[in-house]
Amino acid sequence: MRENKRKHLEFIQGVVNRLSTNSFLLKGWSVGLVSALFALAAHNSNAKFVFLAYVPAFMFWGLDGYCLWQERLYRRLFDMIRQRPEEETDFSMSTANVPRTKGLSWIETVFSKTLMVFHGTIVFAIVVIMFVGLG
Repeated sequence: MRENKRKHLEFIQGVVNRLSTNSFLLKGWSVGLVSALFALAAHNSNAKFVFLAYVPAFMFWGLDGYCLWQERLYRRLFDMIRQRPEEETDFSMSTANVPRTKGLSWIETVFSKTLMVFHGTIVFAIVVIMFVGLG
């Protein structure tokens, strides 16, 4: 593999790594903020904080889905560049020409198995706390 193609693939892999790190950080922030709102609801006996926990739960779910969606697109771009001849290396980082196959849309990614299990558990916990804590 020639140097230009190798550099191009390294650039793409750098983006994939950053998106993966961002996804990990979003999950941590989601758990942290929802837990903090639970603590505020219990400490002040103000149940409205439990309802407020839905905001970060759904917001971080959508953002995490976006990061995972972009990561999938860049992985497909990486594979496309890997298979191209060296002469076609143009250092483009655009995913516009990546074929959109099943599972490669934002909404499909948001409702993928991995995100459904993680973020769905957080939303389920909010529902349980609402009924147990308020009931």
